[in-house]
Amino acid sequence: MGSETSPRLPFIDFSNVDQNTNDLDWDSTKSRVRQALEEFGCFEASFHNISSELRTSLFDSFQQLFDLPMETKLKNRSMKPFHGYIGQFPTLPLYESMGIDDATILEKTESFTKIFWPEGKPELSTAIQEYSSKLSKLDQMVRRMVLESLGLEKYMVEHMGSTYYLFRVMKYRRPETNESELGLKPHTDKSIVTIVHQNQVDGLEVQLKSGDWIKFQPSSPNSFVVMIADIFYAWTNGRIHSPNHRVVMSGERDRYSISLVALPKAGYVIKAPEEVVDEQHPLLFKPFDASEFYQFYGTEAGQNAECALTTYCVRSHRVAEQRSRFRIRNFGRKQRLS
Repeated sequence: MGSETSPRLPFIDFSNVDQNTNDLDWDSTKSRVRQALEEFGCFEASFHNISSELRTSLFDSFQQLFDLPMETKLKNRSMKPFHGYIGQFPTLPLYESMGIDDATILEKTESFTKIFWPEGKPELSTAIQEYSSKLSKLDQMVRRMVLESLGLEKYMVEHMGSTYYLFRVMKYRRPETNESELGLKPHTDKSIVTIVHQNQVDGLEVQLKSGDWIKFQPSSPNSFVVMIADIFYAWTNGRIHSPNHRVVMSGERDRYSISLVALPKAGYVIKAPEEVVDEQHPLLFKPFDASEFYQFYGTEAGQNAECALTTYCVRSHRVAEQRSRFRIRNFGRKQRLS
């Protein structure tokens, strides 16, 4: 558990950062972002593009959403692992969440609200789309800074164009007297970047490289946590860190949080650019299909793996090598028969 004397996450203010108007602020912020992501894998971002009214209206609406009957919440389905409703886990009784694919598109947020309110809920649909679109700008700034700092500008268009956004809203109910305070077990995210915003109830803890845990205590309501995930870690060949984190509940209030998750589009192959591979940084993962990795992560083996990405890549390339040897043997057999 973190202590009161533990270090805080780095704080980075994006209020006046604009590459097109102030190169000095951009370059200074870029340097701090790179340093924070190398050491912590995440940081606290002050981002004022989202009004307090928008934040408040969303959190109020989501409390109503999670109060709906279970059979209604279960209608939030998806063929993609961990994209629809999640909850009712015996090992994580405090946690439940819902998701919206392509949340920067109004038609998608409208489809989501009509699951629960057939007549629609235009104010909520618009609010989710507006929030997602505005927050996506922070994600794009951070990823652009990472690519620039690594000298990977020539991959910028491909990288940015290969992603979409999943909006997730989460509820962690307060634990009963006889329940564990663990809201979400330690894990790394499996996306590219995750940006998290919470109501005024703390609980997020991040593990340092030393193994110590620190509590995230936001400096203001405008604070967001920007967190690197496994896909970006693999694509940059480990140049930035994907941190272990968890949620630990305490107190008498339920915790609500919102995450905007940047994910690779279906079929996109994660391949570290040659510029980030050298003698000091040997290739960590051979190229892999992101969609196939997510399917594996949704299995029991993926959930139980100490590192799902490492386990998946080892298994998939072992299978590929076996298939290759099988094809070579068959080819040789055909040659002899002819």
